[in-house]
Amino acid sequence: MAVTTVRRRGPKDPEGRMPLMDHLRELRNRVFKASIALLVGSIGGWFLWRGWHQGWGSFEGVFQYLQKPLLDFAEAKGYEDVALNFTQVGQAFDLAVKGAIWCGVIASSPFWIYQLWAFITPGLTKKERRYAVGFITAAVPLFLAGVAIAYLVLPNAVRFLVDFTPTDAANLIGADVYLAFVMRIILAFGLGFLMPVVLVGLNLAHLVSGKAILKQWRISVFLSFLFSAIVTPTSDITTMILLACPLLVLFALATVIALLNDRRRSKNSDEPDYGALSDDEASAL
Repeated sequence: MAVTTVRRRGPKDPEGRMPLMDHLRELRNRVFKASIALLVGSIGGWFLWRGWHQGWGSFEGVFQYLQKPLLDFAEAKGYEDVALNFTQVGQAFDLAVKGAIWCGVIASSPFWIYQLWAFITPGLTKKERRYAVGFITAAVPLFLAGVAIAYLVLPNAVRFLVDFTPTDAANLIGADVYLAFVMRIILAFGLGFLMPVVLVGLNLAHLVSGKAILKQWRISVFLSFLFSAIVTPTSDITTMILLACPLLVLFALATVIALLNDRRRSKNSDEPDYGALSDDEASAL
C-alpha cells in the first residue's frame, strides 16, 4: 500500500525570515501568477489594439490613438506624404501581437505590481504588511499617471522629429520604428513613476535605509535626468524636463517616507534595522 507524504510548511517566522529555497519558491509562484495576468491582459489587449467595429457599436483601437499625434501634426502642417509604412507582408500582424502584449502589460499592471509587493511581503514584519494596501494604492495610479503623461507629451516629440523633413522629400515612417518609439516612451514613463514606490518598498524590507537614499541625492538627480534623456530620444529639452521633474519630486517624497519609517523603526527595538549594517556585516536575512 503506497503511502503519500504531505509536505507542510513550517510556522512563519514572526520577523519575516525565510529560507533561501522558500524565497525561490515564492519568486516562482509570483512570476507564474504575474505571467497569467499578463497573458489574460494580452488577450484583451488584442481587441484593444485593433478596435472593434460592428453594426451595433464600435470603438477605435489603441493603434489609431498612437498614430494620432503623427497624423494630427501632418494635417496641421499640410503634409500629405506623412504616413506609417508597412514594409513587409506579415509586419502588420507582428506589430499587432507586440501591441497586444504592450496593452496587456498596462492593463494587467495592478496584478503584476501586486505580485511584486507580495514577493517582498514575506520579508516584512506583521505590522509592515499593513502597508500593502497603501503600496498598491500609490503604485498603480502612479504607473498609469506616467503612461498618461507620456501620451500627453508624445506630440511634442513627434513634432520635433517630423519637422526636420525637407520640403521636397516624403516622410514614409516605418510602422515598426514609430510604434517601438512610442511604446518605449510610454512604458518608460510609467516605470519611471513606479520606481520611487519600489524604493519605499525596499526600505520597508530593511534593504535600503532612508539615510542611504538621502546620502545619494546627487546620484538620484543625475540618474533622473539621464533616464529622461535616454527614454526621450530627441533633443527636445521640454520633454526631458517634463519627465525628470516629477521623478525628482517622487524620489524626494520616497526619501521622506523612508526617513520617517526609519525613525519609527528606531523607536521600536523589536524591529531589526538592516539598513544600518556595514558592507562587511551580515544580516539575519
